[in-house]
Amino acid sequence: MRPGAVAAFLTIDAVLVLTPGPDWAYVIAVGLREGIVLPAVAGIVAGYVVLTVTVAAGLAVLIVTSPGALTAVTLAGAAYLVWLGASVVSRLSQSRPTSAEGGGAGLLGVVARGAATSGLNPKALLLFVAVLPQFVERHGGVPVAAQIGVLGAIHTANCAVAYLGLGTVARNTLVKRPGAADVVTRASGVVMIVLGVLLVVERALGWV
Repeated sequence: MRPGAVAAFLTIDAVLVLTPGPDWAYVIAVGLREGIVLPAVAGIVAGYVVLTVTVAAGLAVLIVTSPGALTAVTLAGAAYLVWLGASVVSRLSQSRPTSAEGGGAGLLGVVARGAATSGLNPKALLLFVAVLPQFVERHGGVPVAAQIGVLGAIHTANCAVAYLGLGTVARNTLVKRPGAADVVTRASGVVMIVLGVLLVVERALGWV
């Protein structure tokens, strides 16, 4: 892979990662609601690792050749975002969990939801399928799967750094301001719901 292509992808990907979306909303919501950030980011990173391996193994070819597969992924991701956003909003009325409630299965649940958020994010899948291949050398000496793995690792690293910073800042800034924290958490949940609905609408318009 040419260093220039890697640098160009790194720059474009950093801009995309810094654009608010489902990952942002989830990290902020967990940071404020649960008071933890690392497990949420670990889950999102795990989702992107799985997505990278899957795309490198041939999912990109399936999505490009089968419009129905992309539709299925989009609808599944949209449904999950709506459900997750509604769950975030509905839990606002409950008391904050104690440190004991944040451990064990609770932490595993946060990691699992983070993995589902990134793994079922249709926009992330489109990034891997439509944008990432533009930086792959199909006739170079390095296998295409290995190049996808490298670019996917760059995207995953960008996400880890950005979301750790975002979640930490949100938690430390708003944790002592319950009113503001509730507003931000509710807004994060609403953003996830809206994004899910927009994905369905966008896909429906594609059918017309």
